[in-house]
Amino acid sequence: MSVPCVRVPPEEGETTRAMLADRNLVRDDYDITVADGWLYIPVTDADAIAHHEVVSFDAPRRETQTLPEDILGFEPSLERLGRIVILDEDDDERARRVADAVMDSSLPVDTVVNRASEIRGELRVREWDVLAGDGTETVHTEYGTELLLDIAEVYFSPRLATERHRVIEQVTPDEQVFDMFAGVGPFAVPMAARGAAVVACDLNPRAVEYLRENAARNGVEADLTAVEGDVREVAADWDGWADRVVMNLPHTASEFLDTAVALAGDECVLHLYNIQHDSDPFGPGERAIREAAGEAYAVDIETRRVVRSYAPHEENVCLDARLRRR
Repeated sequence: MSVPCVRVPPEEGETTRAMLADRNLVRDDYDITVADGWLYIPVTDADAIAHHEVVSFDAPRRETQTLPEDILGFEPSLERLGRIVILDEDDDERARRVADAVMDSSLPVDTVVNRASEIRGELRVREWDVLAGDGTETVHTEYGTELLLDIAEVYFSPRLATERHRVIEQVTPDEQVFDMFAGVGPFAVPMAARGAAVVACDLNPRAVEYLRENAARNGVEADLTAVEGDVREVAADWDGWADRVVMNLPHTASEFLDTAVALAGDECVLHLYNIQHDSDPFGPGERAIREAAGEAYAVDIETRRVVRSYAPHEENVCLDARLRRR
């Protein structure tokens, strides 16, 4: 039977599936299928798909796969990261029921965890209750890039994959890019794969270890320099160097704008991520960029984008700002 499907290259399949699943748009009664060099993901509402091609495809009905909801009798809320399933359950007994169902299902899963704390500290990590399996390290594939990480030791959000891809696609082979808060490399590694020279910095020593491993895993170690430390203290070696600066530390990135401007060459694009009130989601960031640029640079805000809702009346937003030296 022909059903609406998102059609993507196979290497983008898991990232796209996770994004659609996060919005409850994946149909569970039809199989995800590879045909003629494309991956077809059946979706529940074609009109809700804004950034991917939707086609009619004769997808086979799912007959043999057992999903957690088939076992539980209800559909649990879960997030997949590589071969880890992440739960956010307040009730311990319910969490263990869901974990057992996930492990008994047909999902390709090694570990099920439940969030045990909020994100904490300068390194932005959280505690986890491991409900099934015995490890918190996994390989996550995002638009063809393999990222090894341990969710107990580094911060990572698969929900930002589409936004990262939007920025990465802007990079050209002759660019010099500085990623100020690089983590395990979800911006930096694919940017280097596009041929850019990338310097990637992070305060978390374990994140930097994974960053170097991921550069090697994806064959871009020659184009990526990983630096451990506070970017305000290590960036002086690259003053005036960058054609592009990524600032993905939404709660406090604006505090680092002086450093970002010092990194900028004669022309540079800043990608500034903020958490702002929905009454004025872009104004504070714009004002902060212009204040940091001062008289040295003309500032053109090229993109104002709401990435996702963060909390009631709070938005995670991105400003793409082009700086041109006066």
